[in-house]
Amino acid sequence: MDAKTDLIKRLESGYSLPVLSVVAIRLVELASDEQCSVNDLVSLIEKDPSLAIRLLKIANSAFFKTAEPATTLRQAVIRIGFQQLRIMALSLSLRDTFPMGTVGGFDYERFWRASLYRALMAKSLAEQIGTCNPEEAFVAGLTLGVGFLIFFNMFIRDSGEGIGHELDSLEKLLAWEQEKFGVNHRQIGAAALRYWKFPDSIVDCQEGFLKLPGCSPLSTICELARIMSMSLLGRSRDFHDLFRDAKDWLGLGENAINAAILSVFQEVDDIAESLKIEMDKEKDLLGLMEKANYALSGISEKISMMQFQGGVTEPPSFETIKEERNGQGLITNTLQAVAHEIRNPLVAVAGFARKLSSTLDPESKGGKYAQIILQEAQRLEEALNQMKA
Repeated sequence: MDAKTDLIKRLESGYSLPVLSVVAIRLVELASDEQCSVNDLVSLIEKDPSLAIRLLKIANSAFFKTAEPATTLRQAVIRIGFQQLRIMALSLSLRDTFPMGTVGGFDYERFWRASLYRALMAKSLAEQIGTCNPEEAFVAGLTLGVGFLIFFNMFIRDSGEGIGHELDSLEKLLAWEQEKFGVNHRQIGAAALRYWKFPDSIVDCQEGFLKLPGCSPLSTICELARIMSMSLLGRSRDFHDLFRDAKDWLGLGENAINAAILSVFQEVDDIAESLKIEMDKEKDLLGLMEKANYALSGISEKISMMQFQGGVTEPPSFETIKEERNGQGLITNTLQAVAHEIRNPLVAVAGFARKLSSTLDPESKGGKYAQIILQEAQRLEEALNQMKA
């Protein structure tokens, strides 16, 4: 047996893994017992007052989108459901196991913020496509990066070793881990989740990105949620990529993606409180609007340099126009290029701004900014329509 296989086997037996709440572990066992009753679960949860309060808050949050409040723990258990209760309790316990702040150069707070956005985006995407349980998608998204926390504790925290690559580049990070330590954090994450008895569907998401596009719907959702959460935090990628990837991977249109994004911001405060994660929703939302506004600036620059000249029937791309910069064909058929490459991102930004502005207080900072973006998007749409006339 090689060193990597031996390590994975030991992890699957609990080696070097943090100890989760005894109540949470017992909930996993009880919720899987066909003889277990609601009263049995309630009696167990009551032994952990902190867990009881947090589960009650989650049951009454926007997460479950219910009108009637759950006033008792029994009602909360019924609302959440037996199976979802066990993995939700495990997730809460898992979050409590790791610190906050910066330790050994690693920013735990940023990690958990990204994890929460990824989890909520996974839940929202699952609600839109209807092929996965939204609460299970939430937990799969939340635990997707847990292997790195364990990996960091095992190999990096006390070694003086720096992290080889930014967390935002998953492929580079995994390659560096594999080369340096012979194992990567997704393999460690899968082993840990198996030990904690998470469902196989959630464990499989740890390596789902390797099988795209042929992986399970839940794995696809988690990978897309990972990429989209990076944009929600203002990290990399163009604004329109959010819509393109969602359409290519899940067949979702702009309205569905707008609804998913806004749902994330509507739910984040309640769930962040339950998970003890510090959030600044307004700052993050303004950051996303800044990205949308930046996309509009690029579109505006492209439209301003356009002039109509007829002739060629094949629509050129902006890369083609750049190559012709020094030739006579610089802006030949540029109107077709506008329709071909500007229309979709412009419609995406305009739709997002329109949907966002309808949900925000028009007098708030975010509401005013959304109106500015919407007005600029409408101006560019009119300019584009005039050029096509």
